Amino acid sequence: MSAQERYEEQDRERLQENGMQRDQDGRAMRPNQDAPVGGTADLIRTPDGDAAANQPPADGNEVTEGAATPLLPPASEERFRQGWETVQVGFVDEPRRSVEQADQLVAELMRELAESFAQARSSLEAEWDSGEDVSTEELRVALQRYRSFFQRLLAA
Repeated sequence: MSAQERYEEQDRERLQENGMQRDQDGRAMRPNQDAPVGGTADLIRTPDGDAAANQPPADGNEVTEGAATPLLPPASEERFRQGWETVQVGFVDEPRRSVEQADQLVAELMRELAESFAQARSSLEAEWDSGEDVSTEELRVALQRYRSFFQRLLAA
């Protein structure tokens, strides 16, 4: 059984236990209710108690074991892929230059990733500092992004 199927089965069971169902947008609803049920009660907890990180994204694109949350916008990702292709192709004629370009490309990628994470953190901190509550969904997405990045670094 895939992670998505396990999640959906747990979700159905939990909803049934609480007399609820999902609306067409995937939000937890009690029958004949106009608004979705919110709060941490709607989270499924893993055996170690981790609730937020266990939820699939609101768009239905669950990140499963081995799957990767995008760390960069698609345009940046494509730019780095093309840069890497150029580095590899150039190796045949100028291996030393290719290694130097690879170093520069990796350094640029690391800078862009660091900036991306710093911007996300600053946005959350600005909400906290202004007294606003950051939604569980925003925190879940942030944690999921950190988890994906962390797991990729360890797998390397």
